[in-house]
Amino acid sequence: MLPKGANLQKIHNGNRTYAITPHLPGGFIKPDVMRKYADIAEKYHGVLKLTSAQRVMITGLKAEDIDKIWEELGMQPAMGFANCVRSIKICPGNIFCKRGKQDSIKLGMELDKLYHKKEMPSRMKFGVAGCANSCSEVHVKDIGVMGSDIGWDIYVGGTAGAHPRLANLLIEGLEYDEVIRIVDVIVQYYQKNADIERMGQFIDRVGFKKFRADVLAAFYQGVSQTTEPLVPQSAEGKVIVPVAGGLTEGTLVIGDKITEESVISDIIRVYPQTVPVFRSFGMGCLGCPSATGEALEKAAGIHGLDVKEIIAGLNKVI
Repeated sequence: MLPKGANLQKIHNGNRTYAITPHLPGGFIKPDVMRKYADIAEKYHGVLKLTSAQRVMITGLKAEDIDKIWEELGMQPAMGFANCVRSIKICPGNIFCKRGKQDSIKLGMELDKLYHKKEMPSRMKFGVAGCANSCSEVHVKDIGVMGSDIGWDIYVGGTAGAHPRLANLLIEGLEYDEVIRIVDVIVQYYQKNADIERMGQFIDRVGFKKFRADVLAAFYQGVSQTTEPLVPQSAEGKVIVPVAGGLTEGTLVIGDKITEESVISDIIRVYPQTVPVFRSFGMGCLGCPSATGEALEKAAGIHGLDVKEIIAGLNKVI
């Protein structure tokens, strides 16, 4: 099992090293905290690494030191589990940047308080930018908020990684309070209707037209007039085959035993009750395109786990 709040980074000659990533809202860090980072990294022979989520990771650590390090840091882990809101990336906005149109720090910090670590059908990332330069990568975030001269624009469904997708523009020119409200509507709609899939995969499955109509109807407290079915369709009405990372159609069916060759996405599609078992082994990235497309044996090897133990645990709950 993984040490609390740590990720396995490397297995070399049988030796394992781990990394921890404390939560730093917006990437803002006081000098005394930065000194503490440096002192702890030096004391435990770790290396500091800036992450894309505006955090400072300490890597190269030993398992037996993890609890002591967390105690000395006095901080909380950035991640609770895989399928949650992992990060809210924030640009300096008009407080610190001459190009900023809106106060992205205030809005981003509020969204961080509301949603960080909130459980979701899959991993979720936010981006909040104060202008169209989009330094917080709004267009490749599950939910993106971008400032303009007249307010805030909302984007949905962006992602980077193995299957990149640019976000869809949902609505423009909102005020601060309206942003808070529509993000709540988006999150609730996603939680209620999505499977174990990223926001963009969910939108592609149901169709952006329906997604937008339903979300805006709820936002304006109206009733959606769309009659489109909640099924995978393209603009031409053709069935969309989900890419790896969504619930792909595989060969596993109910009644089959799980084996080394079983693909993770197929396992959780057929046997959703196995999700807690995966998490108990530290295999929480169930919405990750790479992880869900892997055979169980390969995924176990990457995590340094005994595939037979995992299979026994999975087959016990099906």
